[in-house]
Amino acid sequence: MKGDRRKIRFIVVLILLGAGCLFFLLINILYGSISIPFQDIIKLFTGQEMDETSKRIIMDIRFPRAISALILGGALALSGYLLQTFFHNPIAGPFVLGISSGSKLVVALVMVFLLGKSIRVSSTTLILAAFVGAVLSMQLVLLMSRKVNNMSMLVISGVMIGYICSAITDFIVTFADDADIVNLHNWSRGSFSGMAWDHVYVMTVVVLITVIIIFFLSKPISAYLLGENYAKSMGVNVRLLRILLILLSSILSACVVAYAGPISFVGIAVPHLVKNLLGTNRPIWLIPASFLGGGIFCLACDLIARTVFAPTELSISTVTAVFGAPVVLWIMAGNRKEKYPD
Repeated sequence: MKGDRRKIRFIVVLILLGAGCLFFLLINILYGSISIPFQDIIKLFTGQEMDETSKRIIMDIRFPRAISALILGGALALSGYLLQTFFHNPIAGPFVLGISSGSKLVVALVMVFLLGKSIRVSSTTLILAAFVGAVLSMQLVLLMSRKVNNMSMLVISGVMIGYICSAITDFIVTFADDADIVNLHNWSRGSFSGMAWDHVYVMTVVVLITVIIIFFLSKPISAYLLGENYAKSMGVNVRLLRILLILLSSILSACVVAYAGPISFVGIAVPHLVKNLLGTNRPIWLIPASFLGGGIFCLACDLIARTVFAPTELSISTVTAVFGAPVVLWIMAGNRKEKYPD
C-alpha cells in the first residue's frame, strides 16, 4: 500500500514537471520585447491566417529558442546527475568541475580558426569540438582525483581547471578580430539567442539518443549507488559503467556548450531539487525528472534574462547563478547525506 502511494507520487510529480515544461514553453513564446497574443498561437497551429510579423517572431526566433532551452536545460541537469553519481559528490557538475569551460575553450579555438579562414562551422563540428574539450577536462579531473582523496579538494581542482580554461578563452576572444565571430563573446557568456531549426534538429537527435541510453542504464546506476562491491555482486561491469557515465555526461555537456556556451549551476541545483521533490534516489525516476526539471529551470531563467531589462538581454549564466547558487549553499550548509527509501 505504501509502495503504491509512493509510485503515485512519482507519477504525479513527473506529470507536473511535464506540464511545467509546456507552460514555460508557451510563456517563452508569448512574452518578450514584443508580446504575442495567445490567439496568434492558436491561429498558427490551426493553419489560420495571421500577421506575418508575428508568425516570423514565433517560428524563426522564439519557438526554436524555447525548444533549445528546454532540451539543453534538460541535458545539463542530466549531465550533472551523472557526474554526482560518478563522484558520489553532491556538488559535482559540469560547470564546477571545469568540464564546461574545457568545452568552451576548444569550441572557441575551432570557431576562431575555421571562421578566420572563411570556413562554415557546422553543428556537428561544434559538438565534436565541445566533446573533445569535455573529455580532456574530465581526464584532468580524474587525474586529480587519483592525487587527492578529499572530495572538497577535487572540486577546488575542478574550479581551478575551469578558471584556467576560461582565462585562455577570454584571451582568444579579446584578440579575435574577424567580423564573422562578433557573437563569440556573447556565446562565451552563455546564451540561447540565435537558435535556428537546424540547430534544434541536431541537438534533439544527439540528446534524445543519449537520454535513452542513460534511461536503460537505470538499474546498473541504482546498484552502483549502493556501492561498487554491491554492484559487482549484482553482475554490473563497474569499469564499463564508469566509462559510460563519463562519456554520456560529456556528450550532454558538450551539446549544451556547443550551442549555448557554458551555463552555471543548473547541473548541480536541479538534480537535488527534483530529488527532494520525488523523495527518492531511484534513477528510473530521477533521470526523467532531472531532464524535465532542467528544462523548466532554463526556460524560466531564459525568460527572465530576456524580459527583466529588455531590450538589454542578460547572460543566461547570470540568471541561473542567481537561482542555482543558493541551492548549492543550502546543500553545503546541510552537510549531511540525504537518505531516501528505495
